[in-house]
Amino acid sequence: MKLDVLVFASHPDDAELNCGGTIAALTSQGKKVGIIDLTKGEMGTRGTEETRSEEVNKATEILGISFRKNLDLGDSLIPYNRENQLKIIEQVRLTKPHICIIGAPFDRHPDHAKGTNLCIDALFYAGLKKIETSDAEGNAQKAFRPSHILHYMQDRPFEPDFVFDISEHWETKRKSMLAFNTQFNVADPGDEPQTYISSENYFKQLEARARYFGHLAGFEYGEPFKYHLNPVPLKSMDLFFENSTSR
Repeated sequence: MKLDVLVFASHPDDAELNCGGTIAALTSQGKKVGIIDLTKGEMGTRGTEETRSEEVNKATEILGISFRKNLDLGDSLIPYNRENQLKIIEQVRLTKPHICIIGAPFDRHPDHAKGTNLCIDALFYAGLKKIETSDAEGNAQKAFRPSHILHYMQDRPFEPDFVFDISEHWETKRKSMLAFNTQFNVADPGDEPQTYISSENYFKQLEARARYFGHLAGFEYGEPFKYHLNPVPLKSMDLFFENSTSR
């Protein structure tokens, strides 16, 4: 169960909205990517827990995800406690990702900051061998800490440390977002109320943001990230030789 990248999301659809293009790019390159949803999104105004689960399955297939798990920590709750830290630590030690991608440091939705803070501390504590955890079979797990932690941008913008080119994968990201058809780009809200995220205008601004950050970096579409605990560590300049932009 070794993963290259493990993405954490406070709600089902957070990963698709905010780094779905990056995930699609990585899986197309043969990287093994997993997603941990901290809650089931059960407090969402539109849809039900059952419909969200169906939408998650569709989006997971579209993105080519190798592993996905829901920790069910409670939408609108996500309590900060040792029990929930251990649930995250167990998954990190199980999958041993080289990179973890987590939510924004601050955001409009309280669950986003709560989830991010819980993940930051759990990812550090996962490297402490005196914190004991077991896998599903009861075997003791070894301490493990990811080499890199990245923040994806959510509703509120921040100054990114880098922008990832998703130009070739925008359509896959778009399809993964639209898999959550009770939540986004709802032309006719029906019997359920329209929400902050369900309008067609909200969906249009998601594309506008991807175009904006892509433009800043010299791409057609881009996703912005912040590196946790700056500066970004480099051992070579290969990163820059790999890329040419139109800036």
